[in-house]
Amino acid sequence: MSILRRVWNVVYWLPAAILVTDFYTLKQINGRSMQPTLNPDSSLLWRDIGIFDRLSIHTLHRYDRGDIIALKSPYNPNHESVKRIIAIEGDTVRTLLPYPEREVKVPKGHVWVEGDAFHTTDSNSFGPVPLGLVDSRLACLIWPLWRFSAVPSPPCTSHSRVRTSE
Repeated sequence: MSILRRVWNVVYWLPAAILVTDFYTLKQINGRSMQPTLNPDSSLLWRDIGIFDRLSIHTLHRYDRGDIIALKSPYNPNHESVKRIIAIEGDTVRTLLPYPEREVKVPKGHVWVEGDAFHTTDSNSFGPVPLGLVDSRLACLIWPLWRFSAVPSPPCTSHSRVRTSE
């Protein structure tokens, strides 16, 4: 194969590669905060891996209650967390300890996130999260293969603590 043909192949496929890596990314989901939805059996050596959609968050600004998102930790920007959006701007949340206020209205440009497991470090610890810290939304699980599926449904427990703005 000639060098010109190889260069042409790179130039031809480069836009597609950039599109895929800028708009979608693979992430390994670590930790127990989203159990039992993600990483349901912490005794096993594997961790769930998902395809995360950046396009819907950064370009289309589409996110909703129940979405599982990846975000930069408000405490440490070098650490990424995976949590579920419980409330969006304008919603009122009845908080859990250790949050100092009993209720909080989610301000414009923020979301309220929580882990599916009880006692996780989430908005009940650090408050509403600015949308600028949200990186992507979980589109589907791809590993392990027996868990290949669309995003699992949210648990019903936290919805009773949210008064929506709609």
